[in-house]
Amino acid sequence: MLQVKNIVFSYGKTKVLNDLSFQVEAGKCLAVIGESGSGKSTLLKVLRGEYDLSGGRVLWKDEDILGPKFNLVIGYDFIKYVAQEFELEPYISVEENIGQFLSNFYPEEKQERVTELLGVVELSEFAKTKVKLLSGGQKQRVALARAIAKQPEIILLDEPFSHIDNFKKQSLRRNLFSYMKDKNIACIVATHDKEDVLGYADKMMVLDENKIVALDSPKQLYEEPKLPLVASFFGEFNIIDDEIVYANRLKVVDISDLKVIVRRSYFKGDCYLIEGTVGTNAIFFENASKIKTGAQVFLGQKK
Repeated sequence: MLQVKNIVFSYGKTKVLNDLSFQVEAGKCLAVIGESGSGKSTLLKVLRGEYDLSGGRVLWKDEDILGPKFNLVIGYDFIKYVAQEFELEPYISVEENIGQFLSNFYPEEKQERVTELLGVVELSEFAKTKVKLLSGGQKQRVALARAIAKQPEIILLDEPFSHIDNFKKQSLRRNLFSYMKDKNIACIVATHDKEDVLGYADKMMVLDENKIVALDSPKQLYEEPKLPLVASFFGEFNIIDDEIVYANRLKVVDISDLKVIVRRSYFKGDCYLIEGTVGTNAIFFENASKIKTGAQVFLGQKK
């Protein structure tokens, strides 16, 4: 189990992480979200042992994870970190990059392992291709495969699908998170994308102003967001009578106290997102069809 106990980290006199405490069990996934500058990437680097703490402790199975003051070489063999900048060897092939740190004493087992990982990240057809010839998204997939090659106990992912085409993201997410769950690898993923969280994360942690402001299951935080920051991660929302109400929970009704003047309709695939106004305030709701600009409608909440 990863245990984070009241950690504090500062750049000079500026606190970046302030009194954070949480834990992650083996095989579980924690998603970390927050606005840019909230400390997500810094937290991952602290957990890796890249920085020295100003206070608190980080432990894995009762072993302290320490920074460069205590370790000549940064990091631990049981922790792998995939940054937004990929640390790959550009002049060797995809399969050579993935198998670079696997033992050569058992070449058949090594090749089987590399072949398995090529399948996980959907790069089998590029096995012999030099990394320098790949796209950014393909390089990101190589970095992910290389990180899990030696089956670490913990993997830290910083925006792991940010460079990957939408055509590949869904299946890659399923493959990667299922693989880590099957291998009992603890995962912490920093992300801006709700699709990296819903369906995969066991817990979701929200950082704001250097602190944890929410920590619960994605389902619980989605269904009962206590803060606009949390609701904004999941989609369009409104504040109605001091209550957070998602756009997809409002519907057009015959009559109500909520009268809206329609301003725009945005096609979203399975519905339209309608932007309207109530007095001077904007309001958003979903509707099966487009609504004419300037039309007056009444809204109620779905049960």
